[in-house]
Amino acid sequence: MRWMAKFCFVIVALGALAAPAGAQPYPSKPVKIVVPFGPGGPADVYARILGNELAEIFKQQFVIDNKPGAGAVIGTDIVAKAAPDGYTLLMMSNTHTTNETLLAKKPYALMRDLVAVAPVNSSDLVMVVNPAVPAKTLKEFIALAKAEPGKLSYASSGPGTPYHMAGELFKAMSGTDILHIPHKGSGEARASVIGGHVSMMFDAVTAMKGHIDAGQVRALATTGDKRSAVLPDVPTVSEAGVPGYEATIWLGIMAPAGTPPEIVARLNEEIGKIIARPAIRDAWARQGAVPMTMTPAAFTTYLQGDIDKWAKVIEKSGAKVQ
Repeated sequence: MRWMAKFCFVIVALGALAAPAGAQPYPSKPVKIVVPFGPGGPADVYARILGNELAEIFKQQFVIDNKPGAGAVIGTDIVAKAAPDGYTLLMMSNTHTTNETLLAKKPYALMRDLVAVAPVNSSDLVMVVNPAVPAKTLKEFIALAKAEPGKLSYASSGPGTPYHMAGELFKAMSGTDILHIPHKGSGEARASVIGGHVSMMFDAVTAMKGHIDAGQVRALATTGDKRSAVLPDVPTVSEAGVPGYEATIWLGIMAPAGTPPEIVARLNEEIGKIIARPAIRDAWARQGAVPMTMTPAAFTTYLQGDIDKWAKVIEKSGAKVQ
């Protein structure tokens, strides 16, 4: 009987040691948010804001890891192949939904290898030119581009990004021939335009506002269906010469497929709470960003709808990855 008592004691003791490990609350270690774009762009900026807020809530680090390149494919593939345990997340944008059509040979499929967690926000883009470009209005720019086909160029943060697609849509709808110059991130693209190496680009209002105010670039138009509250004196592309044009950028969070639903639901809940804070909403509004909130299921539907939308735009515009 004594050996039986000892045996039972050992089993109980082992169970007591194992229980805490198996029941650790999420997160019990740092969480990585992979940003598949370069530093300084909207995805990077808002990932850092979100990461700081989540770190306060969960009392755990949320580390931002920039992995730019290949039109967001490099960083996204890292997340797609990560363990589905909630410790590797992806800050994504409509780059990802356009890539589903543009990039047939990606090493992952968005809706198969990742799961929707939560949207973050959306914002208008602004079309800017280097001050040396002799066009003060959108109509003048279009006339210049038509007079010198292929001479003007536009920068983007990579193939399939919203900046690329905004440019291709503009070319198709304005009947212009403008050379696409892809970069590894929006920061590099912005520097090329400011430095005069590239003629123009479509960039997030949030990221370009300071450069516009400083006179480093000239704003010709914004891309929403109405004027931006941040740049109220700048007309929309639609009203300035290309009727019906509209292109925005939105951001969201995804995780590797197979991530436990309870972790996805918890992240969605906390991100929703952060976005609902008046201080956050007011600050973002001043930057031209509109908060977005959806359940994981609704966000999944939204993603598929965006994939379908841009598939039609890509076919119509003839956009290609160079």
